[in-house]
Amino acid sequence: MGEKRTKPLKLVTWITLLISAVMLIALCITGIIVAVDTADDVRDQQADKALNIAEAVSRSPEAADALRAGDQGGSLQEYTKEVQEATNMEYVVVMDMNSVRYTHQREDRIGEEFAGGDEREALNGRTYVSTAEGTLGVSMRAFVPVMDNGEQIGVTSVGILTDSIQEDIWADQQTLVLGSGIGLAAGVIGAFWLARRIKKTMHGLEPLEISQVLEQREAIMSSVREGVLAVNSSGTVILANEAARELFAEAGAEEDPIGKDISHFFADSLLKRVLQTKEQELDQVQQLNDVEIIVSCMPVVSNTTLLGAVATFRNKDELTRLVEQLSGARTYAETLRAQSHEFMNKLHVISAMIQTESYEELDDYVMSISSNYRQEVGWVTAYVKDPVLAGYLMNKISNLQENGIEVELSGSGMWPAMADPEWTDHMITIIGNLIDNARDAMKHTPSPHLFMHIYEENSYLGFQIEDNGRGMDEKTQAELFERGYSTKGEGRGFGMYNTKRSLDTLEAEVFIDSHPGEGTAFDVQIPMEREN
Repeated sequence: MGEKRTKPLKLVTWITLLISAVMLIALCITGIIVAVDTADDVRDQQADKALNIAEAVSRSPEAADALRAGDQGGSLQEYTKEVQEATNMEYVVVMDMNSVRYTHQREDRIGEEFAGGDEREALNGRTYVSTAEGTLGVSMRAFVPVMDNGEQIGVTSVGILTDSIQEDIWADQQTLVLGSGIGLAAGVIGAFWLARRIKKTMHGLEPLEISQVLEQREAIMSSVREGVLAVNSSGTVILANEAARELFAEAGAEEDPIGKDISHFFADSLLKRVLQTKEQELDQVQQLNDVEIIVSCMPVVSNTTLLGAVATFRNKDELTRLVEQLSGARTYAETLRAQSHEFMNKLHVISAMIQTESYEELDDYVMSISSNYRQEVGWVTAYVKDPVLAGYLMNKISNLQENGIEVELSGSGMWPAMADPEWTDHMITIIGNLIDNARDAMKHTPSPHLFMHIYEENSYLGFQIEDNGRGMDEKTQAELFERGYSTKGEGRGFGMYNTKRSLDTLEAEVFIDSHPGEGTAFDVQIPMEREN
């Protein structure tokens, strides 16, 4: 059996225990220091009290008279008993120079020698306080010499049992203990409340759960292909994923965006606008140096408080290429649907000819269909070995013919299959956009005609596309591949720009021969790498 894992303590328990332990240690240390200091103060107070009482008894006439007369007990006993009761002392003893008691709490001890042995220095004229064990137990005793006309005739000793002193000390310290207990209880309650508040602030998550959430967030942010930027309420960038950093680097802003104001990168930042309006901005175009990006921004609000904003963005060129690919897929689907419809119509014609026994007409009709098929499919299979390119060209040819354009095909060398899918994508982008450009140029031509020639040399692949459309002047030819340039209105002009990017990627050359009203001819030559 596997070893049973202990369940970790919850954050509330950790914080409560930690704060309680710190408070307990602090209160204990403080209590010990205060208790010791209080005990010392009580002892000092009791010692001073005993000395003062002994001093008063030693100076009383009763003490001097009794010692001179050798009168043990009697009026002096009554006097010291009154003093003892009035001051709550344990005993008040007056003795002569031979340590014989003249007074005592217990009268049967009068006349006996003083017990303890700590009175000798007092017999030599000293005043002091000591602790010793006498007939009543261990006590703190104050000794004061009894003087008469400058001569010492005895000693007064006032004693307090140490047990009584400890009781006084404990009485004083009970308040301290009670206060410490109340303080500790308040601290535990406060610690629990603080821990609950901290837990609520962290949305009820434990530290391990927070760590897992952060790791998951980092993984998610790294896997997202869109750039993600987050700013705080003042517009300072606090988060940027890997895709955002790569796009910033592509635009020439290679410095770390974290900690920078978003205005440092965008002159008119949507994020700043969102922070001001607290309203979302979706699919807006922004300029990041020379790169256009599509940005969507959302405010981050918690309990009506604006915490910041988050933006997601992608390169506009990438989205444009994606749209073109989707448009191509839609066109291909429509072409297949049209071909399917045309095929069904031809089947109906063949069926009708069979039923009417028009066999000679049927033979001519089938030969006509077969000839057209061999012309299109045969040309593609003869000169294009790559299946993706072949399928794409057949689709394009069919689409041109459906639009009433006469297509003439020729070739002088087979294109090989492409090993690199990206190479194929670039070829499709180039061919597709040039054919589309030729088709648009022949929209108002009475008899539109497109000629396409494929060839292959030792060092490069080539193709020519010629149309009899409206043609181009030199200015149009010079601006043809610029981003956003189009003769078809705003929002266009990205097809030929993407064509130029693909040509540059493949290190291809394009030659244009065009004159207004005389059509246009494109000749593209692509360096061929045999391993691709």
